[in-house]
Amino acid sequence: MQLSLVKMLVSKQGMFLILVLALLLAPLFLSDFRLNLLGRFLALAILVIGLDLLWGYTGILSLGHGIFFGLGAYITAMYLLLESASSSVPDFMMWSGILELPWFWSIMENPFIAIPLAIIVPMLLAGALGLFTFRNRIRGVYFTILTQALVLVTTTLIVSQQNYTGGTNGLTGFQTVFGFSLNQASTQQAIYFITIACLVVVFFLCSKLVNSRLGKVLIAIRDGENRLRYSGYDASVFKIFVFSLSAGIAGLAGMLFVLQVGIISPTMIGIVPSIEMILWVALGGRGTLIGPVIGAVITNSASTFFSESYPDFWLFFIGAVFVLIVVFLPGGLMSLGAKFKKGRGDQYEKERTEPTTEQKNTAV
Repeated sequence: MQLSLVKMLVSKQGMFLILVLALLLAPLFLSDFRLNLLGRFLALAILVIGLDLLWGYTGILSLGHGIFFGLGAYITAMYLLLESASSSVPDFMMWSGILELPWFWSIMENPFIAIPLAIIVPMLLAGALGLFTFRNRIRGVYFTILTQALVLVTTTLIVSQQNYTGGTNGLTGFQTVFGFSLNQASTQQAIYFITIACLVVVFFLCSKLVNSRLGKVLIAIRDGENRLRYSGYDASVFKIFVFSLSAGIAGLAGMLFVLQVGIISPTMIGIVPSIEMILWVALGGRGTLIGPVIGAVITNSASTFFSESYPDFWLFFIGAVFVLIVVFLPGGLMSLGAKFKKGRGDQYEKERTEPTTEQKNTAV
């Protein structure tokens, strides 16, 4: 019974449950400011679960997930700004001479429309992009470059349409959500627990998916797409599905993130943040689900610590951490467990096969 308990605790699900328990107890030990930072990191952890589903299990490397994250954040920010605005038109629009709310802003006044759209719109965009690319068998580095170019186009569009998007300043000045003040500690704590709940739901849904027959198909796409196609499967359908699902998860993460950070701008969804998302997955260990969560939380926590303690050198510290991980742990932090198990197994095998002293004396 004790052995089965240990196996459960060291499994991915067991490790995740221990992590969730620690997160639930965090408000007892952290200040409101630190708890808010942790909530932001957990929103990013939700994002990398979807990215790991796409890259780690299906083998599709996307450097454009900042778009889907940004869409979810911007749509949520539009609702928050309209709820908090003293007039029917945001200030930056009035400064540009726009006195009537555009149609795509007006539909965001209703939170029961805006919140689902924060997830649905990224999924629709990803589905359209996937339909265009995967049907034409664009994959590998070509798909990666295409997603990165799409990030550049999107951020340029946001900056150029300053009258409607806020431009480089982004959207900020949120005061309330559903009538509750965002500046109150109780509201932020409630959003923190909602973020944990979303993290748990997304993790276990993705875990169930990768352990199902569909998950085996996704892994087959990663390991040998041509062989899967020759077996009669239409790989593009599965790739469009997982790409859209991953984008929807990113949109959910963006929605939770903007509720806690209080601002969204083009710099937060550009090329550099999109690359950082991939680094979090690689640091934690792709194809594990729990690894990217740990990678996102540890990396962002380390960035905060080093930037506060060593403001002039913190980028060098973070760079050194990434170099050490790549050199000594190419499989990410989750490969530490595999190396430990392998070491214990080799030691057990050596002890099992090595003759005892009594056997040696008998042989002599």
